[in-house]
Amino acid sequence: MPDFFSAAKLDGDAPRPLADRLRPRVLAEVVGQDHLVGPDGALTRLIEARSIGSLVFWGPPGTGKTTVARLLAGETALFFEQISAIFSGVGELRKLFEAARSRRATGQGTLLFVDEIHRFNRAQLDAFLPVMEDGTVTLVGATTENPSFELNAALLSRARVMIFRALDEEAIGRLLARAEEVQGRALPLDAEARASLARMADGDGRAALTLAEEVWRSAKPGETFDAATLGEIVQRRAPIYDKAQEGHYNLISALHKTIRGSDPDAALYYLARMLDAGEDRLFIARRLVRAAMEDVGMADPQALVLAIAARDAFDFLGSPEGELALAQVAIYLATAPKSNAVYTAYKRATAAAKEAGSLPPPRTILNAPTKLMKKEGYGVAYRYDHDEPDAFSGQDYWPEKLGRQVFYEPTARGLEARIGERLARWAELRREREG
Repeated sequence: MPDFFSAAKLDGDAPRPLADRLRPRVLAEVVGQDHLVGPDGALTRLIEARSIGSLVFWGPPGTGKTTVARLLAGETALFFEQISAIFSGVGELRKLFEAARSRRATGQGTLLFVDEIHRFNRAQLDAFLPVMEDGTVTLVGATTENPSFELNAALLSRARVMIFRALDEEAIGRLLARAEEVQGRALPLDAEARASLARMADGDGRAALTLAEEVWRSAKPGETFDAATLGEIVQRRAPIYDKAQEGHYNLISALHKTIRGSDPDAALYYLARMLDAGEDRLFIARRLVRAAMEDVGMADPQALVLAIAARDAFDFLGSPEGELALAQVAIYLATAPKSNAVYTAYKRATAAAKEAGSLPPPRTILNAPTKLMKKEGYGVAYRYDHDEPDAFSGQDYWPEKLGRQVFYEPTARGLEARIGERLARWAELRREREG
């Protein structure tokens, strides 16, 4: 029988996965999250203060979110309760809250760990608010999705977000070394294969230990695997680039710049490389939306509509079918007329707004809901544009101390060419009516 069952047998238990047997027993054993649980880590400081408050753990799978939550309960003498948002509803939550209230009455606090918390809808998330506020539970929610998008603002205002990082190769190496110590034997891998296994794990500690188990099961006595054999044994290959490191940013930058440079074939090439490497598809979709706004803009406003549609199509279909929508919008953006006029105008307007501070708008365009405001001249001499010739009054909307400004300067490409003509006509009418 393989040696990796021996430790479980000594405990008198059924065989347990290596990842479960190597689960850290104290926070100091957690690898790859020194910014949280190291000597000066954010969570370490909270524990020392004896008040952790409610938290949201955000990070990729296999980075220790569940383990850290369990250890936090032990460090703070809280009863640990764990649920998954996938399988729980409001009814179960009410029972858990009642049990927590009963414990609290006896002096025992509760740390409620909610895995996949982003799966709850907004009504379910709202159910946590009163028990968080009155201290019935200390909520620790775990999510792989960006909390800013997936959790409501009311919950986020009551919880601190802690970011868990994908494990780098050094952290994966420490996990594998610990596994070898527990097993009492080395992994039957040469140096290149060992490095390849660490990359295959793709920042997921649990996946690394599962792969290690597969290697020990598959190796014959005295056999050592090279990288090619390892790939055949575990039916997995190392990613083309590390999603958390330089390659991740290099390729997404290349995709964006080839779109900006109107080269659809190069855009497809870099898109395909990222998809093949297992890049987060929604990360790619977000960058395509950004390119639609920043580099196509008002030259073709439909580009943003299609980029959002591609994101929704992928979200609806998933892989691999939904990837075609990403390819379609990448081609559309690369072949669309380009303009950064909106992007530039927004930066100019932002700078002007910061410089102007609290300058009030002219009173002519302010409403006058009270007699006093009417007396003070609010709304006086305002001209309703639809009643004017060409539906254009040409009146001055700018704060008096600032004067008229020009931020948006359309290009002569795509729809912006027509917009530029329209703006020029309005400027001419404004000069005529001001003169």
